[in-house]
Amino acid sequence: MEKEPPKKTSRRERKRKGKITARRKREFVFQGYTLDELKKMTLEEIMPLLPSRARRSLKRGLKDQQQKLMKSMENSEGVVRTHRRDFIILPQFIGKKIAIHDGKEYKEIEIKPEMIGHYLGEFALTRKSVKHTGPGVGATRSSKFMPLK
Repeated sequence: MEKEPPKKTSRRERKRKGKITARRKREFVFQGYTLDELKKMTLEEIMPLLPSRARRSLKRGLKDQQQKLMKSMENSEGVVRTHRRDFIILPQFIGKKIAIHDGKEYKEIEIKPEMIGHYLGEFALTRKSVKHTGPGVGATRSSKFMPLK
């Protein structure tokens, strides 16, 4: 049996010592506030923490349909279906499920802490990527030519 070179054994020892036995889960913090502190805040206290576009739209006030959605989100335990893509995600909605309409169907989304300050529409994309295939019926003669490799 061959003896390992000393460089290899020292490398193996370093790896063994450097292994993390258990990872600590980091607590979510938004602009220096924990999730519990954010949930206790009023809308006026949360507004300065949000990005400028979200702050300005909340400053103008919520529309009737947005207020209706907010009440239904607070009262429901199941999935809430909505067409309101322009609604800003607030800390009160974390953990709730919402189905957002993308123009064709409803996309069910669970609201996570990282989504605070974003719009609902950002999480239900309206456009799909195009998948091109070979030339179809009606293609010109020159475009039908496919070189063999």
